[in-house]
Amino acid sequence: MNKLVRRFRTLPIRARLSMLVAAAVAFAVAAVSVTCWFIVQGKLYEQVNNDLRKAAAMGRLGDQANDAVTNCTQTTTRNGFGPNTYMQVVLEDGTACVMDFSVGLVKVTQADKTVAKDGTDGIFRNGVASDGESVRVLTLPLTPNSPNLPKASVLIALPLKNTEKTLNDLALILLLVSGVGVLGAGAAGLAVARAGLRPVDKLTEAVEHVARTDDLSTRIPVEDDAEDEIARLSRSFNSMTASLANSRELQQQLIADAGHELRTPLTSLRTNIELLTRSEETGRPIPAADRKALLASVKAQMTELASLIGDLQELSRSEGQRGERVQVVDLEDTVEAALRRARLRGPELTINAHLEPWFTRAEPAALERAVVNILDNAVKFSPEGGTVDVGLSRGVLTVRDHGPGIPEDELPHVFDRFWRSPSARALPGSGLGLSIVARTVEQAGGRVDLARADGGGTVATVRLPGAPTPPPEAPQTP
Repeated sequence: MNKLVRRFRTLPIRARLSMLVAAAVAFAVAAVSVTCWFIVQGKLYEQVNNDLRKAAAMGRLGDQANDAVTNCTQTTTRNGFGPNTYMQVVLEDGTACVMDFSVGLVKVTQADKTVAKDGTDGIFRNGVASDGESVRVLTLPLTPNSPNLPKASVLIALPLKNTEKTLNDLALILLLVSGVGVLGAGAAGLAVARAGLRPVDKLTEAVEHVARTDDLSTRIPVEDDAEDEIARLSRSFNSMTASLANSRELQQQLIADAGHELRTPLTSLRTNIELLTRSEETGRPIPAADRKALLASVKAQMTELASLIGDLQELSRSEGQRGERVQVVDLEDTVEAALRRARLRGPELTINAHLEPWFTRAEPAALERAVVNILDNAVKFSPEGGTVDVGLSRGVLTVRDHGPGIPEDELPHVFDRFWRSPSARALPGSGLGLSIVARTVEQAGGRVDLARADGGGTVATVRLPGAPTPPPEAPQTP
């Protein structure tokens, strides 16, 4: 049995569906056929029973039966009561006394003896005549007209030849119809399976095509109003390939942009190092001021490279790595830590801060880096001796500088990777800072906006979900 089940599971889905449909139809047809056969059998037997009752009601069977008991004989004659009618008397000891108009003798059973002995109600049964023919038997108790006569019963029987022929013909017809129905169900099941699995075939071909050619532009056509499982599967596949294609495009764009951004500091580093090396090889010393400037340039380019590599690593981290480090963060402490770093980078600036307690769920290091990036932008674009205003109230962090501001046409691009304003390309930076800010805030369930401030400058607004007090089960981050 287990072997058959394993073989069934190895069959193609079409074959399995066809076999299951055929089996279900075969079971239904068999149940209907058997029920139909038994219903017809009951009706035919009921008709024979009625004929036996009519035969018992005709004539004076009581007197004739008593005469048969008196002159008991087992010899039959054929000038009888009716065509193909068996009539006989059965004594309580099982002796059969045939009436002179019976066409034959029916074999006596214990039930006939019981009716004769106890005088119980009449019974119907199937029996066999002496000539081997199947008969339907009605056995009735006999009331003797003399106390000297023994107890007996009257047995009336009709042949079942025509009834059995009808039932056999019906069984053959039902068997043929069932066979045709099962074959038709198998063919219909195969056709339905092919039609139903045609979208699956298309999906399989599409998956094989993607695996073979690495072409993520493949799409499976789906009707707009289709809502079945196959349509949902096809839409899911199309969505998956579109996401993969978009991810690949972003990856390629990231690699191209990173290569472009790395080329400038690397070129500058190579040029400066070549100048220093040539000076050492030729013995021609570079003037002290120029040498100091070259070394400062090398250090600045190394710092820029380190910053760029750090930003790239931050962008390449997976969602799972971030999710493992998420915890409740004291946003007020995070902003204060970022402010200390910002004051070191812009000592000539005045940074005003008004902070209120707020706790949110985020990755502490990533959130602090995002706040630092926002403050760095404010410091970078503030005029010398300028002011930067920082506020934190009910989960809304605002950072405003009084610099030149961002043109309206550049605002939609400020969070794009490697995008830098034409007016800021001479300043240090990788163009990834705000992109990291947007990604970190979105992962924390918040939103970040950058807009022109009234009176000049730029205002950055970060909204983070949370509460002014930490949840009791979550420890505060230092």
